[in-house]
Amino acid sequence: MPPALGRRGEGWVVLQVLVIVLIAVAGRLGGAWPSGSVDVTRMVGYVLLALGLGLSVTGMRHLGPALTPYPKPGEDAELREHGSYRLVRHPIYGGLLVAAVGWSFVTSPLALVAVALLALVFWGKSIREETWLDERYPGYGAYRERVRHRFVPYVW
Repeated sequence: MPPALGRRGEGWVVLQVLVIVLIAVAGRLGGAWPSGSVDVTRMVGYVLLALGLGLSVTGMRHLGPALTPYPKPGEDAELREHGSYRLVRHPIYGGLLVAAVGWSFVTSPLALVAVALLALVFWGKSIREETWLDERYPGYGAYRERVRHRFVPYVW
């Protein structure tokens, strides 16, 4: 079980922000993609950026006032099972991962190393979050069984 890293999981948010900054910096300062693949790689990257941001924004919209960067749900939050939460348990994290891969394809392969680190952070944060959700909502276990994918619909 991953540690709480704070009363509401504040340490997870700090880790997440640091790795996202690392992805941005690695994309700007890392080496370029091989010249023969740049056009296709960038095109795929822009598509992934758009899809990832769309998934994240949709997840944020479906959370509404319950949206928080912390893995521990707020006191007045309700379990969401509609919208993008019918497809994946953590669409915001999944969308950010897809967008980060897209950013790497647009900028530099070095950023993919940091994306792998972000995936590890989100994996740990989501496990911690699901522990708190299990404690808070009696129906969370059944929801987790129904919604098998953690981050990306039909993929992961």
